[in-house]
Amino acid sequence: MTQQNEHRQLSNQAIAEHFERIAEMLEAKKNANPFRVEAYRNAAATLRELKQPVQKLLAGGGVEALRRLPGIGESLGNSIEQLAQTGQLDLLEQLRGEMRPERVLASVPGIGPKLASRIHETLNIATLSELLTAAYDGRLDQVPGLGRRRIRGIQELLVGRLHRTRQAQNTPTRQPTHQPTVDELLDVDREYREKVKAGELPHIAPRRYNPTGGAWLPVLHTTRANTEYTALYSNTARAHELEMIRDWVVIYRNDQAGDGRWTVVTAHYGPLRGKRVVRGREAECQTYYRPEGRPNNNLQAQPG
Repeated sequence: MTQQNEHRQLSNQAIAEHFERIAEMLEAKKNANPFRVEAYRNAAATLRELKQPVQKLLAGGGVEALRRLPGIGESLGNSIEQLAQTGQLDLLEQLRGEMRPERVLASVPGIGPKLASRIHETLNIATLSELLTAAYDGRLDQVPGLGRRRIRGIQELLVGRLHRTRQAQNTPTRQPTHQPTVDELLDVDREYREKVKAGELPHIAPRRYNPTGGAWLPVLHTTRANTEYTALYSNTARAHELEMIRDWVVIYRNDQAGDGRWTVVTAHYGPLRGKRVVRGREAECQTYYRPEGRPNNNLQAQPG
């Protein structure tokens, strides 16, 4: 396979990530045009939701087929076509030449130039998406000057910036409840494990309990109504000790409602044996599974 053919197989997800990177760097510039930044983020959201590969759309209707998609105008359509055909985009290369990673990180309120430089040097983080992931997987704890309160603030700021969807923008804002329902948490767990099994999620290299330094930990960012969630396997000493890394799933709620963290596991004893349950909310899980027609939700995690 030639390099050119490899570029033509660039996935919708990969093109969306390029657009999100452009939005990050544009936003970090002085006098950034917020409408232009939002246009790239909206286009990225459209591409992530698109069921048909971009290459198939181009083959069937050319760039005009792209321009008919929500939020994709002439300029963005041409950019998608260039990425799909060459794997490169002139604007992205230009911005990469202009913008140092530290400047992008420093665009987050509360992160000044010195702290941005420290984060980049310590963790080799260059993008806001990587910064958000590091805020959840524990790596930011290793950076001097970053306490838990500041890390929590980074999480809240970046979730709103990176994971907006058109649905969230068009849906009236609701006040999240203190605890999401077990239905919702189990559904996030189901989505995570299904996408892990299908190989659809990006992987990160956790700093802890990772002697080889490899990128093995899949991470999911997903939305339910106006609530953002992040899900990933439990990379803890206890999970490693019990060989439950590929079973225990930790779910974080990324909103202003505060400390949202739940662990979903497969029950090995009692009336819920073999089913996925939310730790600490087993009674609610029994009610969840009791009515007729409730899903088993018992997709078993495969050993990695």
